[in-house]
Amino acid sequence: MLYRKVPKTGQELSILGFGAMRLPMIDDKTIDEKRAIAQIRNSIDNGVNYVDTAWPYHGGQSEVIVGKALKDGYREKVAIADKLPQFIVESREQMDEILNEQLRRLDVDCIDYYLIHAVEGNSWDRSVELGVKDFLDKALESGKIRYAGFSFHGVPEDFKCIVDAYPWTFCQIQYNFLDTENQAGTAGLKYAASKDIAVIIMEPLRGGNLSAPTPPDGVQDIFDQAETKRPPVEWALRWIWNHPEVTVVLSGMNNEEHIEQNLAIAAEAAPNSLTEGEIAIVDKVAARYKELMQVPCTGCAYCMPCPAGVRIPGCFEMFNSAHMFTDKAERNKFQYAVLFSQEMAGESAYASQCVECGQCEEHCPQHIAIPEQLKRVVDYFEQGDMKAMVNMVANKQKD
Repeated sequence: MLYRKVPKTGQELSILGFGAMRLPMIDDKTIDEKRAIAQIRNSIDNGVNYVDTAWPYHGGQSEVIVGKALKDGYREKVAIADKLPQFIVESREQMDEILNEQLRRLDVDCIDYYLIHAVEGNSWDRSVELGVKDFLDKALESGKIRYAGFSFHGVPEDFKCIVDAYPWTFCQIQYNFLDTENQAGTAGLKYAASKDIAVIIMEPLRGGNLSAPTPPDGVQDIFDQAETKRPPVEWALRWIWNHPEVTVVLSGMNNEEHIEQNLAIAAEAAPNSLTEGEIAIVDKVAARYKELMQVPCTGCAYCMPCPAGVRIPGCFEMFNSAHMFTDKAERNKFQYAVLFSQEMAGESAYASQCVECGQCEEHCPQHIAIPEQLKRVVDYFEQGDMKAMVNMVANKQKD
């Protein structure tokens, strides 16, 4: 295992972190506790010393399982990362209540790395109004948390503002070779590092899509041009670790074979270890992925909020994914039907709700003809038995 230092503390963290968002499940849709604990402990035995969980993961059970996995001497070997779910917080007092409950679930006295979860510009401003800075100050002073950070899902401008808004020790961003300009992007990675803020990477494989053994059409041909042959997952991870600004890469490992593979890569992936030729190959792969994308949407969300309730970036992301990863097209159709339904999202967010007001086009930095592209999404997803799929899930929830 290779390690990198947290700039402000000097603490050495394993470049591979264990993400406890996708723990192995059993038939009744609960966590396979015995297997999950074994996976976490095996990773720690092989050098992983950063374990990440959060309040909503597995309906709150992820924190409990992580706590159990860190018994028997394992707590002393790792740093725990957990998160304040700012999206459900309604008062300053509730922040304390949630942190205390997380300490109880984990059965620890202190959480090492504590993040404000999934912030962007508006949610950060709201959190500040509710007193999040005072909350962090008091939690640090009391020893309930050791270091403060945040995870980010917004636009680049908001990222810089949040970085500068508090004396953070670390932050967490989505980053991979397709997301160099999305959300924080490469510019955000470098900006945080310039402030001596450790950067934790989430979604390094785009939800597993970049590690598919059979890549989309034309991608493998590009990889085959490399002198050193590597599977897609190794190319994706090594590309991230090649950046010296990266501290830890989180992997939602829930398969023993994948864990062993990730551990092996993390034992060799030093910063600046890829050649210029290899970086050029990854750039070509990224370009090929983008050629397969149907809509040149970067997910910046300047088009939001939509007056008609359409989740525009989400619709385009699902549409692009279905075309880039054709083996998962049917799953994308099911996800589109369910995740954007009223039953799952609180209010429906389908592309067909577009009223062509044009407001989104005025703000799109990519100059996408959004209403026209949404019609393509409708034609692709909203046909056949989509409503039947939505009703099926809704009925299961009621049961």
